[in-house]
Amino acid sequence: MKDIRIADKTISDCSPCFVIAEAGANHNRNLNMAKELIDAAKKAGADAVKFQTYSAEKLYSKKTPKFGYLGDQDTFDLMKSIELPREWQADLKRYCDQKDIIFMSTPFDYQAIDELNDIGVPAFKIASFEIVDLELIKYAAGKNKPMIISTGMSNMGDIEDAIHTIRSEGNDDIILLHCNSLYPTPVNIVNLRAINTMRGAFKLPVGFSDHTLGITIPIAAVAMGAKVIEKHFTLDRTLPGPDHPFALEPDELKQMVTAIRSTQAAMGTGIKERSPEEEEMYIKGRRSIIAACDIPRGTTITKEMLIVKRPGYGIQPKFIDIVVGRKSNTDIEKDDIITWEMI
Repeated sequence: MKDIRIADKTISDCSPCFVIAEAGANHNRNLNMAKELIDAAKKAGADAVKFQTYSAEKLYSKKTPKFGYLGDQDTFDLMKSIELPREWQADLKRYCDQKDIIFMSTPFDYQAIDELNDIGVPAFKIASFEIVDLELIKYAAGKNKPMIISTGMSNMGDIEDAIHTIRSEGNDDIILLHCNSLYPTPVNIVNLRAINTMRGAFKLPVGFSDHTLGITIPIAAVAMGAKVIEKHFTLDRTLPGPDHPFALEPDELKQMVTAIRSTQAAMGTGIKERSPEEEEMYIKGRRSIIAACDIPRGTTITKEMLIVKRPGYGIQPKFIDIVVGRKSNTDIEKDDIITWEMI
């Protein structure tokens, strides 16, 4: 797997998991709230904070049916009410730079791609719903920045089409995110094994864009090898808006990031061996052959004279039948740890 650079972060086989705190539309068109979200993402230890850049007029037909999970809210009117004001983008990017966290925003139209490119976003994230808009993907890929592609509702052919489109622009910096486009996502449809399937099929870095409740599933995804985790967060789940109810609150986001770092640190090399840190326990906590009684020098050793117990720096228990029948060449006291030099 090739290394992919996003700002000052590297996504590779051995790099820390890249964590995107998805603010989305949870700013509720309040600039101060948007900046508070950035502060919360930074405090939680996320690598990037991501918003969404779209215009309802370019995203939805006014005749779009209502979504079940949004209740009686009109789709077009709702999306119009939570648009990110585009004049905020440069300000939010500067604020992220000051806070030393990567600013990202998902573009949903060509103008958004140009605007985000002009202010220097280090990568483009394409949402699951847009994976079939190959012309939009092609246009973003032509900016020669890493492309992160969410794959909710996609089959392998959809993903292959997107990859081919990106590569047709000479861009091979591609990260795939396994995803489920259901808000919230029931755990029984998550299918984390698809991470390994996608990695094996496309030989690209694969992460997970999560819409389940809580932090358990993204942590499990990291254990499955996810190199990027994207998770919605909010300042308060009780705020009005479609994405607040299933998002993490700031303390939960911090718990998730901490758990992700711990999980990845625990993955190790896969080589089964004693660690240097276990050396004292290896010596003192394992069992070895111990004298069960005093054994004068020259005594032929019987099994009854021996016991197996701790510590472990004597002769290993598996060699007890070799020790039995030999003579002691020194006085051995009861509870002495028997070594090869003693017999």
